[in-house]
Amino acid sequence: MILLRRLLGDVLRRQRQRQGRTLREVSSSARVSLGYLSEVERGQKEASSELLSAICDALDVRMSELMREVSDELSLAELAASAAAGETPVRQPVRPMLNAVSVTSVTGVSGVPTERVTIKAPAEAVDVVAA
Repeated sequence: MILLRRLLGDVLRRQRQRQGRTLREVSSSARVSLGYLSEVERGQKEASSELLSAICDALDVRMSELMREVSDELSLAELAASAAAGETPVRQPVRPMLNAVSVTSVTGVSGVPTERVTIKAPAEAVDVVAA
């Protein structure tokens, strides 16, 4: 059985370790007990959305980035489970990974300033102009 809390904990731990930070530093910044954060990272406790938000803020990571990484891990775990069971995996639509988001200020129609947001995917770039 694939447990989401374990995948989430693994991703949180990797994020923290990439930054070279200790459990103590992150727990203090997120205002959560060191023991509880440790249990979340080990997949022993379910983290609420409020707690995840505090941990993401402490790690300076967007929750959407965290969830995307968890989603990718879940997909891999499901494929591995299907392969182990001898099942033919169901093809999922491929969604492009977002590489970067940049915001630039541009002058729009009639000299009114607008913001331009460029979202870059591997094979395409999409411009979104705020109205």
